[in-house]
Amino acid sequence: MPTYEYVCEKCGHRFELFQSMNDEPKKRCPKCKGKVKRLIGTGAGMIFKGSGFYVTDYRSDSYKSQKSKESGDSPKVKPEGKPESPPKKKKEKPS
Repeated sequence: MPTYEYVCEKCGHRFELFQSMNDEPKKRCPKCKGKVKRLIGTGAGMIFKGSGFYVTDYRSDSYKSQKSKESGDSPKVKPEGKPESPPKKKKEKPS
């Protein structure tokens, strides 16, 4: 349920109400019984939950390379060469 912010047009009193979206807007100030106006809120902030982001959330490699060409930066590409082999295990002599 959202929190709505109101301001009284008569006395200037500002207050917030935690209401359902289906509830009727408040019409009178709790302080002076004057007419109130509901303000436009900024809404809730973004909350990221979970273990991470999807691959599609990031720019593609083609976009990055095009952007680096335009800006004059050298692209960050790994040199292609021999694939690294895993380290060899040493044979132990039985005691």
